Amino acid sequence: MLNIGIVGAENSHTAAIAKVINVEKRVRGVRVTHVWGETKAFAEKAAAAGNIPNIVKRPEDLVGQVDAAAVDHRHGKYHLPAAEALLEAKMPLFIDKPFCYRKAEGQRFLARAKKLNVPVCSFSTLPKQASYKAFAKKLKQLGEIQTLVATGSCDIKSKWGGIFFYGIHQVDMIVRLLGCDISHVQVSKGKRKNHSAQIAYNNGTVATMNLVGGASAPFHLSAIGEKGRIDEPIVADTSQYLTGVRDFCKMFQTGVTDETEQSMLGPVAVLEALEKSVSRKGLVKVKI
Repeated sequence: MLNIGIVGAENSHTAAIAKVINVEKRVRGVRVTHVWGETKAFAEKAAAAGNIPNIVKRPEDLVGQVDAAAVDHRHGKYHLPAAEALLEAKMPLFIDKPFCYRKAEGQRFLARAKKLNVPVCSFSTLPKQASYKAFAKKLKQLGEIQTLVATGSCDIKSKWGGIFFYGIHQVDMIVRLLGCDISHVQVSKGKRKNHSAQIAYNNGTVATMNLVGGASAPFHLSAIGEKGRIDEPIVADTSQYLTGVRDFCKMFQTGVTDETEQSMLGPVAVLEALEKSVSRKGLVKVKI
């Protein structure tokens, strides 16, 4: 049996992951045995919901108690600092999205993971949904893509990282569909809570993000290519977290992941540039 610890309990993902594994028992040979929370109340609530038997006082207390860990904060700036001791203990790690808050920090972390031969992965759950995979398959039939529009909820002033919080979902979908050969980005701020962002690719493709802050906005993708157009809602699977949980548990068990440095840090680089555009009110070059 592979024992997993989870760092962070404020985020609803913690209880959801534990429910898939401990309550629903959808992943064989794995169980969540320990959790650390930002507060005692957060930890106790997640432990009760996910049937997690042990609460630790510090993230590093997981060392020697579990075989692998998921790191899950609402603000990405806390992910890698909390994971450092676990990495040094050579523990396989799933880092929730966004992987980190600064690309340079992520590069150092992944370089250390490579040196220690520790498997690490990070992703948004949206690209794991069947509706997204169906959209990606249809996109390949359109020829060269001219425009891609993503829509979803996003508060660019969120206390959990501004555009990073929830903006990561749209950015992760976009770069997985179009790649990371990006020239620049620019955020166009509305007068209220609704804004848009443009991601310009070097080949001329333009991706637009509709950042809806004034209402709860279901995720949606629309693309125009040389051979036509597709418009699809990106809806959650019946078990929204199952595929993602299975993927990182498989990495825990095998040491192998499909995620790369670019797939994990590309979205962070884009979000950093978008964050600068929010504050500077202008075009910002992207370095990936």
